[in-house]
Amino acid sequence: MSFGKATLSLVVLVMIASCKGNSQQTGNVSEVDKVQVGAESPEMYYPLIRDKRVAVVANQTSMIGSVHLVDSLVHAGMTIKKVFGPEHGFRGNAADGEKVESGFDLKTGIPVVSLYGSHKKPTPEDLADVDIVIFDIQDVGARFYTYISTMSYVMEACAENGMRLIVLDRPNPHGDYVDGPVLEKEYSSFVGLHPVPVVHGMTIGEYARLVNGEGWLKDGIQCDLKVIPCKNYDHLSRYELPVAPSPNLPNNNAIQLYPSLCFFEGTIISIGRGTDYPFQVIGHPDLAIGSFVFTPQSIPGVSEHPPFEGKTCYGQSLIGFIQSVLSKERRLHLNWIISYYSYFKGREAFFTPYFTKLAGTDKLEQQIKEELSEEQIRATWQEDLKKFKIIRKKYLLYPDFE
Repeated sequence: MSFGKATLSLVVLVMIASCKGNSQQTGNVSEVDKVQVGAESPEMYYPLIRDKRVAVVANQTSMIGSVHLVDSLVHAGMTIKKVFGPEHGFRGNAADGEKVESGFDLKTGIPVVSLYGSHKKPTPEDLADVDIVIFDIQDVGARFYTYISTMSYVMEACAENGMRLIVLDRPNPHGDYVDGPVLEKEYSSFVGLHPVPVVHGMTIGEYARLVNGEGWLKDGIQCDLKVIPCKNYDHLSRYELPVAPSPNLPNNNAIQLYPSLCFFEGTIISIGRGTDYPFQVIGHPDLAIGSFVFTPQSIPGVSEHPPFEGKTCYGQSLIGFIQSVLSKERRLHLNWIISYYSYFKGREAFFTPYFTKLAGTDKLEQQIKEELSEEQIRATWQEDLKKFKIIRKKYLLYPDFE
């Protein structure tokens, strides 16, 4: 394909930026650079959007080296009518669960429409001046991480309004295994829309193909979907994210522990929000186990008034667990939540209603209360996992781990 001067200069700029790395990187640059994300293949999607009115669903992870996708599209002369921002906002500076307001991007002046809170799905009015939508957000690979729910709603809106969605694919840091209970339909919510395990082992592009192919959009409608794949990626290797995907997942330790520790968000136990190591520690003011001590504080843009703010929590740090166990045993770990439930004196207050939403079933809470072992609980997942893996295989774009 032929590029104009502006586009060519951008491609050169991006290549230089990629070589230099990124100041927000969380992983090893040399390892990350081996994989080329979908956004780094403009020759595959520029022809699809040139001379069209474009909306972009993006956040702070939508990077091409050190250049944001939206900035690169503007520089290349594309007509960007608006940006849709998910949880945490377009530039990624909102805390978990914080209300994200619509407005204008200060850098480009482009209108920004929030897709969080009560406005999770683009309306016909939002898309009235748009011809095509691009989705480019780094997912974490856990069912309750809300970016895949945002993508599903965007797919549905595109299908209803007769427009194409282009997903620029990015690797999954948990793409090398599948694990956890499969969501039961009656527990569908924004932290779990579809009947998939907690760890689904798919890139966000593969997941879009799954949702479309299985007819999981409203009334079984089909989205005109185009996935721009990654290059040099497979499900056999592990990928460390170059940009923190959200304020409370600041590094690879937190990202790797997230699928297992997020269950604690449905309990009264702290997982370190309001500290320098969220999703890397466990504790509570009334616990007498563990030697690790931390005191949550309110951190603007990261954790506003976290649980147990200003109170000393006692428990344990799991940072060392990453290298010693988690790097070898690629699965969900339930022993922590089982142990903390057994140690906690006020067991009747341990779980909150949110736990069932995260688990996607009411069975896991009951199994923990009945004091089943991790092995016994895991055994109850296996038949559903086997069925899901057969479905999953149909939509993979990259070599699988098995």
